[in-house]
Amino acid sequence: MSKRDITQHGYSIRWLLVFYDFVVFAAVSFLLFFVYKGIMDLSTKERLIQAGIAFLIVFICRLIFNVYKLVWRYGGIQSYIRMILSDFTAFVVYVLIRQFIPTQKITALSMISLFCMNLLGSMVMRMIYRYAYKFGNKNTAEGKFLRGLLFLFSGNKIDADNTVGKNKINIAIVGAGRVGTSLATDLMSSASSAYLPRCFIDINNEKIGKEIFGLPVVDEKDATMGLLARLSIQEIVFALPNTEPKVKKDLYEHYKELGYKVKIYDYPTMRTAGAKMQLREFDIDELLFRKEIDVTDEKTADFYKGKTVLITGGGGSIGSELCRQVAVMDPKRLVILDVAENGAYDIQQELKIGNPNLCVRVEILSICDRDALDKVFAHHRPDIVLHAAAHKHVPLMERNCIEAVKNNVFGTLNVVEVSERYGVERFMMVSTDKAVNPTNVMGATKRMCEMIIQAHSTKNSKTTFSSTRFGNVLGSAGSVVPLFKKQIANGGPITITDKRIIRYFMTIPEAASLVLQAGAMAKNGELFVLDMGQPVKILDLAENLIRLSGLEPYKDIDIIETGLRPGEKLYEELLVRDEGLGRTENKLIFVERDEPLSLSEIEEKLAMLREAADTGSNSVMREALHKAVSTYKTPEEVNSAAMQAEEFKNTKVFADGEALLHE
Repeated sequence: MSKRDITQHGYSIRWLLVFYDFVVFAAVSFLLFFVYKGIMDLSTKERLIQAGIAFLIVFICRLIFNVYKLVWRYGGIQSYIRMILSDFTAFVVYVLIRQFIPTQKITALSMISLFCMNLLGSMVMRMIYRYAYKFGNKNTAEGKFLRGLLFLFSGNKIDADNTVGKNKINIAIVGAGRVGTSLATDLMSSASSAYLPRCFIDINNEKIGKEIFGLPVVDEKDATMGLLARLSIQEIVFALPNTEPKVKKDLYEHYKELGYKVKIYDYPTMRTAGAKMQLREFDIDELLFRKEIDVTDEKTADFYKGKTVLITGGGGSIGSELCRQVAVMDPKRLVILDVAENGAYDIQQELKIGNPNLCVRVEILSICDRDALDKVFAHHRPDIVLHAAAHKHVPLMERNCIEAVKNNVFGTLNVVEVSERYGVERFMMVSTDKAVNPTNVMGATKRMCEMIIQAHSTKNSKTTFSSTRFGNVLGSAGSVVPLFKKQIANGGPITITDKRIIRYFMTIPEAASLVLQAGAMAKNGELFVLDMGQPVKILDLAENLIRLSGLEPYKDIDIIETGLRPGEKLYEELLVRDEGLGRTENKLIFVERDEPLSLSEIEEKLAMLREAADTGSNSVMREALHKAVSTYKTPEEVNSAAMQAEEFKNTKVFADGEALLHE
């Protein structure tokens, strides 16, 4: 180390702290060398020499370990561990050096006592300083004492915060574990925080009835309206990162019934690495209170690694998430194909920022344009095609039947045939539960697409075909959630077509993960289905979304029925036939292998649809679609028997639905 470096290093030393360390060491030495009778045989000179050498070694080691560069007002466990290592090193060095000191040696017990008591004193001093700095802003007798102590010994002056405890939101923290206590310390030590913790709520008998940081730990069973009112609780905050969804759901409903606003603590490592601590409302997908299913694994990632992946509809809700998940699997090239430029551009820029080494290309065209598709495939030569492009809005497709067939059916046929022509290794189509016994044009077109995929899987071609089927996707462009949010923002009411309606729900990442893993495990012709758990009542979803906005259903925001829309049914099914259900290597993914139609049969159906399209009549096309898709039924046929369906029987909605029939 050069002289200049030593000088610069010296400027960073907090000499006042060195002085107090010297005071602590001197006090410990005085107690051991001049008060303790066990080493009275040493002369005063020898005692001073031993103490001086010991302090010099401790000081040098603390310099080497940068102990004096640490900001102790924020010191955590790692800071104290560094100090322990520093002083342990000093002890070892002292033991070695004392062999060469020409003075009478002190006993091993005295050496250990000297270093240990000095380390303890130095650490206590730093802890007191940190505590005083953290809690000295309180406008109480304790706060005044801590501020005086801080100013006396460090010269640092902090002002009393007259707002501590005033104009703050009193909260009860549900969960007195590591996450909950971390939240409490952060809030209590932050003068700018809008929240003030008043108690913990827990079920651990070892904690109940005790105090943590001066806050009482209340039994969850005793957290009644009366007790919470006595503590002036205004909001409830969940600090339960690992709690089972059912338990969390029961707690959420309990505190909502008591009239409290319920929030969740976003612990920095739980959701986004590097994120700041925040208290927030529940997300709508969290109000489903089920564990998000992650079906991707290393085997799936290896399948996409080093390959050219083309995603149709890549700018849409599902397509863009497929792009995100494929991007981290190290593909050779990612081709985003979409007819809408804005969504495709947005995901392209997002991927460039997050994956600078990714080769990503955007192609703007319609899947109905066969010639344009041919040029794209000839240029990129994709190994894998993920087909997510489709018209998905049920009411719109009811009024635009010909367009639905042209885009969904014949557009899919174009992508299938071009994939075969250019030797695509794997073709996966995104399907929907609305394709099962469809009651609307959109569902019927997707069922027709499934039949096309299965028929082409029988050809002796290089391409392996599969389809994946799942329910409604939270947050997607066609989801009810964005509509409900807009209606709430406008002051209501929320409109639902029927209070009995139930739907299967999953998140966008779940849906994309299903497509990717199912495609990786496909052999040929499979129709994959995800175990989506219990269906959700749309009425419950609407009520929870209102509460999520800090309002009360039927009081602040009304919910009204508008009647079922054309083609809409009360529930969705996931499987055509239960007996056709088979298992895969993933216990959450099932496969339905329907007996595929022959290519000639498919061609007859397609010819029928082409002829109907040429008429320009939506009613003619709808009639042709009924003939082409034998399971295509009218909504009345399905809804009349809805209450006897397994989907209703497996939920509490069955009893609720019966009651609603008599309202």
